[in-house]
Amino acid sequence: MSYLLGIDIGTSGTKTVLFNESGAVIASSLAEYPLYQLNNGWAEQAPEDWWNAAVTTVREVLQKSGVNPCDIKGIGLSGQMHGLVMLDSEGRVIRKSIIWCDQRTVKECDEITARVGKQRLIEITANPALTGFTASKILWVKNNEPQNYAKVKKILLPKDYIRYMLTGEFATEVSDASGMQLLDVPNRCWSNEVLSKLGIDKALLAEVYESYEISGRISKTAAELTGLMAETPVAGGAGDQAAGAVGNGIVKSGIVSSTIGTSGVVFAFTDSVTIDPMGRVHTFCHAVPNAWHIMGVTQSAGLSLRWFRDNFCISEIDAAKCMMIDAYDLMTKEAEHIETGCQGLIYLPYLMGERTPHLDPYAKGVFFGVSARHTKPHMLRAVMEGVSYSLKDCMEIILSMGIPVTEVRASGGGGKSSFWRQMQASMFNKEVTTINSSEGPAFGAALLAGVGAGIYNSVSEACEATIKTISAQSPESTEVLIYEKYYPVYKKLYTSLKGSFKEISI
Repeated sequence: MSYLLGIDIGTSGTKTVLFNESGAVIASSLAEYPLYQLNNGWAEQAPEDWWNAAVTTVREVLQKSGVNPCDIKGIGLSGQMHGLVMLDSEGRVIRKSIIWCDQRTVKECDEITARVGKQRLIEITANPALTGFTASKILWVKNNEPQNYAKVKKILLPKDYIRYMLTGEFATEVSDASGMQLLDVPNRCWSNEVLSKLGIDKALLAEVYESYEISGRISKTAAELTGLMAETPVAGGAGDQAAGAVGNGIVKSGIVSSTIGTSGVVFAFTDSVTIDPMGRVHTFCHAVPNAWHIMGVTQSAGLSLRWFRDNFCISEIDAAKCMMIDAYDLMTKEAEHIETGCQGLIYLPYLMGERTPHLDPYAKGVFFGVSARHTKPHMLRAVMEGVSYSLKDCMEIILSMGIPVTEVRASGGGGKSSFWRQMQASMFNKEVTTINSSEGPAFGAALLAGVGAGIYNSVSEACEATIKTISAQSPESTEVLIYEKYYPVYKKLYTSLKGSFKEISI
């Protein structure tokens, strides 16, 4: 029997999963690490924490599974996108990684737009300058920490740092590289024009592969640390959203995914470069060769519910420990007792600014319509509805671009909740399904490694061999009407508050 290993370097933790060639989970392990926020709107992590977590989880998976490392035929990498990892000439990390949700680079985005030109930037990178993307982070370090920038010899993305530690190779692939804002997205290669205009040396960047291609092999040192077999091939992999899409079977037209993790993402396949001229959604290279994807992103999806849990649900956390269940299960039961629409209570999930559709680093979270009749369970449901409204924002733009949507597949932590899936079905007025695998990015990364290792002939074949639909939830007509009433109000709230958000920004 052949096996495939997927390693997903997430924001909350690194998850490593071992699969057989039929896609069944053999063993998995998760290791968490901290997020550092030195200032409001800043977000950093230590790449060394990612590496320690990768080593720990790989060793645990091998121990749990009892699988001979010789039988692992390929390793795939996935991870949070956009994070800036800077290495010196010795391959050492220079500073903590500025990650995807960091909002400090407003001035640098203006600088990028001025240097490249707003329309030209979208033509080349398929996106306007965004605070979340890597290019603005590079310029921020160049402008604010010149002593660190002077040391830089290589710039990598989070999963690509793990690749370097596993193989010694400096490599990336098209899906993750698309989010750096340095890639010529239509042509799937680094843009000499953008690099030249931003004054970034191309030699600092890694070689770009297609996602299924083998980009390196496990080194002797990494083999000793992890227990893996030296020379095991490591595929290009994919950014977490593209890898998750492969793991969800979003590899053909009509099937769209709705993922609620720390962030929220609506992801659609396209076989041609389709760009929103207003830049509200992202167009990136897909992990499927000669394909692209359109992605709407809301910054604080699952993060909103986690924030509410950590600050207002201490009793639920304590009770869940005694009952040996997840606190989110108790929170969901409370929310289920509240009627659809929360009696006019609406939540804006802008805890870390917003990307789709507003591109506003100053946006803030809001509870609107609070009255004396509202209770904590009302606020819980409002958070879940607010996140769903933000995903509907993404879906509406994708539909307006002429992208067909025949099925929505739910994934991520939020996708495990039948209550939240039903909410999305009524919010989108589309059938929402789940599949037989819930491992998302790790599974997609493993499938890509399987293609690279020759176990499958193509990404599509890999998905067809391993993925099946297991549940479907249809819209509830009464809920659809209520959400159609409140959604326009939700949309107007941002417009009304936009100026005030910036006024209170610190």
